[in-house]
Amino acid sequence: MTDDKTGTREEWLAARLELLHAEKELTRRSDEVARQRQELPWVRIDKPYRFETDEGSASLADLFRGRSQLLVYHFMFGPDYKAGCPSCSSIADGFNGSIVHLENHDVAFTAVSRAPLAKLQAFKQRMDWTFPWASAPNGEFNFDFNVVFTEEQLCSGPVNYNYQPMDVRQAVKAGEDGFVGRMAAMTETNVATYLREMPGMSAFVLEAGVVYHTYSTYARGLDGLWGMYQWLDRAPKGRNENGVWWRHHDKYDQR
Repeated sequence: MTDDKTGTREEWLAARLELLHAEKELTRRSDEVARQRQELPWVRIDKPYRFETDEGSASLADLFRGRSQLLVYHFMFGPDYKAGCPSCSSIADGFNGSIVHLENHDVAFTAVSRAPLAKLQAFKQRMDWTFPWASAPNGEFNFDFNVVFTEEQLCSGPVNYNYQPMDVRQAVKAGEDGFVGRMAAMTETNVATYLREMPGMSAFVLEAGVVYHTYSTYARGLDGLWGMYQWLDRAPKGRNENGVWWRHHDKYDQR
């Protein structure tokens, strides 16, 4: 016998119509927030960032690949990682199918990480991904967009992440037994090394040969890009989480 609430079809329909009203309000509010994103001022990028790509060395402007807009996913894959962050990898599982549509709507896409290009290429092949993935080996791009920190910064106190102070010292202290420790284990690093990287996404526009930064988001701001969670939020039991349950998609048969 289920412990969940049951009812008649008529009761379900009445509750569903009430929920529909809330969903419509959420959709309208989401449209308004999207409009506000697009009205943010553009900030000119003058720093000569360099990236290593499958096609060779590239500038930030080169990553647009002939489009006027660029979306970047800041993928947690540090130089010492043996595998990509499992959370970032879960998000990235949804990238392949979107790229062709973005590129045919004047929007380029690339993931960017600090790991060497050869390591990114090997993991990309393992995951059967085809989306562009660039290496920013000197880390300057990642540091400037607040997704990479030095170990000294993390150990000395809060760092600026997601537009507010973030203190990871307790997570480092918890070590392998904590939530972050289990995530770090899947990248075959320790907690301190794992936490030097953070996830995020940034948007840029190219106009008259000049690149401008238009938007960045981090942490729960990435939820909308995480296709798995969009489905789970509509499943009968929702996210129904108790700790780290997801993993690299080729590891689910390894308990």
